[in-house]
Amino acid sequence: MEASAVIIPADQVKGLLRLTYEFLGKAISGPFTIPSGIVATATPIIQRLFDTTPQVGVMTTKSIGPIPRAGNREPIMTQYAPGCFMNAVGLTNPGAEAAVEQLSQMIVPEDRFLLTSIFGGSVEEIVAVARLMAPVSDGLELNLSCPHAKGYGMDMGQDADLVREITAAVKAAVDVPVVPKLTPNVPNIAEIAEAAVAGGADALCAINTVGPAYFTLYGSPVLKNKVGGMSGRGILPIALKCIQDIREVVDVPIVSCGGMTTIDDVQAFKHAGANIFGIGSALTGMNSTEISETFAAMQTALESGQAACSVPQRPVDMDFTPYTLTGVERVCADIAILKFEGKLAIEAGEFVYTWIPELGEKPFSALTDDPFALVVINVGEFTSELLELEPGTTVYVRGPHGNRVAPPDDGRIVAVAGGTGLAAVYQIARDYGNAEVFLGARSSDRLYFKEECAAIASTHIATDDGSEGYHGVVTELLHQWLSDQPKSDREKLVFYNCGPAPMVHAAVAVQQQFAKPERIFSAIDYLTKCGVGICGACSTPDGRRLCVDGPFLATGDEI
Repeated sequence: MEASAVIIPADQVKGLLRLTYEFLGKAISGPFTIPSGIVATATPIIQRLFDTTPQVGVMTTKSIGPIPRAGNREPIMTQYAPGCFMNAVGLTNPGAEAAVEQLSQMIVPEDRFLLTSIFGGSVEEIVAVARLMAPVSDGLELNLSCPHAKGYGMDMGQDADLVREITAAVKAAVDVPVVPKLTPNVPNIAEIAEAAVAGGADALCAINTVGPAYFTLYGSPVLKNKVGGMSGRGILPIALKCIQDIREVVDVPIVSCGGMTTIDDVQAFKHAGANIFGIGSALTGMNSTEISETFAAMQTALESGQAACSVPQRPVDMDFTPYTLTGVERVCADIAILKFEGKLAIEAGEFVYTWIPELGEKPFSALTDDPFALVVINVGEFTSELLELEPGTTVYVRGPHGNRVAPPDDGRIVAVAGGTGLAAVYQIARDYGNAEVFLGARSSDRLYFKEECAAIASTHIATDDGSEGYHGVVTELLHQWLSDQPKSDREKLVFYNCGPAPMVHAAVAVQQQFAKPERIFSAIDYLTKCGVGICGACSTPDGRRLCVDGPFLATGDEI
């Protein structure tokens, strides 16, 4: 059986020069979506995609549940082969009530379809979430297919009768289209699809990740959750077979996802019976501009019949390299410098992840590259464990990630650091020279690397309690210094700020009084999980993702 066509020839629609598309009764700007839980996981990111990427005509949110979930600890994602990934994010979400408030604040273009993904631990929970989310959604995706969250998703999606019951219950409770997302981890996905349609499904989405699966490095599972769902290039044949099997038994629209990388893949899914095409894991490592350019190229290729168009994947290295700890230099009770044997290949501005098997991983800027060293402040379980390591211990490092900085040739560096932010700016000042470094701390005992900074730059120190240097916050000292500089000198300054959000925002406010926004770059200590742009945890207020668009972001938009 075939679904009704979703592509309308442009010559039949007055004033349009290219194909237009339709999904569940709504005219949309493009035939693509990004599968739930990938990239578009925060409302600022969704809004940015709305504003820049019309080819994503169906915007799918991350899955929203009845209550907030912090999700799994890192690592939440790994690459087990080139272009093949495994993840266990853990259904991270703010809860339905907070999600309603967030989604209601967005400006949704008239030609976009907002498909809100929802989940719950019972029929009653799913219906309750559906009732809350429906008023701010064009349709609801029912996540019946997550392979690594026990009690949710796949546990429900493997039972045809339960799928029918859930779908029917949600359909009876809301007045927007309902789109169950199906798991490939069943003997007969066609049976599940028929059950969903019997329950009133308006469309179907397939497939979710394959699994649960298990991957180890150095004798330990990489994911903190131990098991996860497989995505990316490796599941393409499975996804295509599932779409074909579904299309043979139902005639509702199908949102397809699973391993798409090239326009040939999209055409294959179209031939198998899909109507909307989800590109997800192939976006790994891409910054915001690259994602927009990719979807534009894919839609042009699809409409013109081109065959030689693929997602321009940025090579992503998620392997770990072992490093041996050679020494721990205590700065104060909760700060220490960890020194390792060997050199780290990293450029100014980039960052790495440090992994302790079974415990987890966290991102760090390298304090020095040769020998490799980290500065660690105790802010939780992982950093507490790092500070207690003994020399001779092996830790594992992946990266570098992020983008190196590129100051203008005539630029004079002004680096402003608070807390452990010095690690992010020291190499910038060292490698580019002609620098001024401003160091801020609560008290003198929390200052570190002062002599090293003085050896490569003019240094300016401020402490909140006046125990060393200027008595006050570092941004006050910065303002005084800038006020004393001739205007001709200020025009050549380029600023790099790193530290807690309040300090960075205060520094930017000062700098904007003396410099153009395009010469001000900042890295804020946002939560960063995957490091490759997929989970969206490091979203900034303007929808950029710190790990792939930064970490140093130009001022001008919100940071």
